[in-house]
Amino acid sequence: MAISGLNKVSIPAQRAIVTGSSSGIGLAITESLLAQGWAVSGFDIAPARVSHAAFDAVQVDMCDEAALTKAAKSLKAPTHALVHAAGILRVGKLGQLQASDAQRMWQLHVSALSTLANIIVPHMTTAGFGRVVIIGSRVAQGMAGRSHYAATKAALITLARSWAAEVVASGVTVNVVSPAATQTAMLNDPARQTTSPRTPPMGRMIDPLEIAALVAYLLSPVAAAITGQNIHICGGASLQY
Repeated sequence: MAISGLNKVSIPAQRAIVTGSSSGIGLAITESLLAQGWAVSGFDIAPARVSHAAFDAVQVDMCDEAALTKAAKSLKAPTHALVHAAGILRVGKLGQLQASDAQRMWQLHVSALSTLANIIVPHMTTAGFGRVVIIGSRVAQGMAGRSHYAATKAALITLARSWAAEVVASGVTVNVVSPAATQTAMLNDPARQTTSPRTPPMGRMIDPLEIAALVAYLLSPVAAAITGQNIHICGGASLQY
């Protein structure tokens, strides 16, 4: 039986914005989408690590609202998907918390996403198709020593649900993918040396390619009925706490 409305929207050339495209999860998502025929604009403060005819590197400090706004508005081709994977982790317990760390994480995780979505998503609703996928974290539920990081990641879930409710009738979906500890360079970041990552019950860290595969599915037309969700990819971690 055909799914009603599944083929109403034709997308001759799929284009995605992926933030944090130069490393970790964002890089894995970028490479996965390019391999599947997407064109990708990669937003990152770091130099691009991808060389592909369909990849457009946008080197920008996403904590600089004016620069980010200019970069987003300068894109000429329509954007069908926004994937926000840029992130940093700063840790600290009460008595050691730094306001500058909290501000930087909020700017990158939450404010930058809001700036991009505010520019891009209205065009998606007009076109009648769009996908927003936000990389969250299992830590959003709270974890000792990561209060500020957890707060910014929790904010992403409420943003996604609120935006999903706004655009649900316009062919646009908004979802969060929340991984457990993932095998990226962030695991070796000196800023987190006081707290070790928790290995998921399956016995290994999450592979960024596993996250990229889930994101690619959520961007597809067949995921049209999934919106406003926070999907854990955690290797069984959610079964414990």
